[in-house]
Amino acid sequence: MIQGILSDAPQVSVDLYRDIVDFADDTPESVQWFAGHFTEWSIILLGLLLVAAALPKLGAGPRNLALALTAPFAVVLAYGGSELLKTVVDQDRPCRVPTELVIIAEQCPPVGDWSFPSNHSTIAGALAVAVLLLSPRLAWFAIPVGALSAFSRTFVGVHYPHDVIAGFLLGALVVAVVAPLLARPVAQVLRRRRDRRVDHPVPDTARRGR
Repeated sequence: MIQGILSDAPQVSVDLYRDIVDFADDTPESVQWFAGHFTEWSIILLGLLLVAAALPKLGAGPRNLALALTAPFAVVLAYGGSELLKTVVDQDRPCRVPTELVIIAEQCPPVGDWSFPSNHSTIAGALAVAVLLLSPRLAWFAIPVGALSAFSRTFVGVHYPHDVIAGFLLGALVVAVVAPLLARPVAQVLRRRRDRRVDHPVPDTARRGR
């Protein structure tokens, strides 16, 4: 464990950060171990859920295929947006300068890896909504995992609550807007390609010649 600090951030978020980190420090070591690993495992789990949601859509028509293709792109776009915001805001991490607070994270991210918004939470929100768009059934699992993934960033002490809330909402909003918006023109392109194959099938002789 390492010591944490409070930098320039909204006071309500600072106070909530203190409460959460104090609570985390009082939890059993098994809980702290799980939280320390879950904060990374959860993103992998959400990625696997996205794959599971997307695979059935690959052979389910142009619209579904288009959404399966654009949802991951929207997740990457959301991450890029969070990185851009970090360079604009330049808010320091709450774990950068020592105080009396003890955090669960083994190490604090280096100087220059700013705190607002949380990239981790942005990806979690983006993946959760991508799963929702592709498979509402799997979303019953993905959305709670995404929310817990975001919360874990404050629990382990590397982000303020407002960092993770903003990141989660940013990721969710970007995917909810961008994925369906891009899916429309992509679906049209896929339909045209399908129609051309139907209208101009490759002759058997041409296939044998290949």
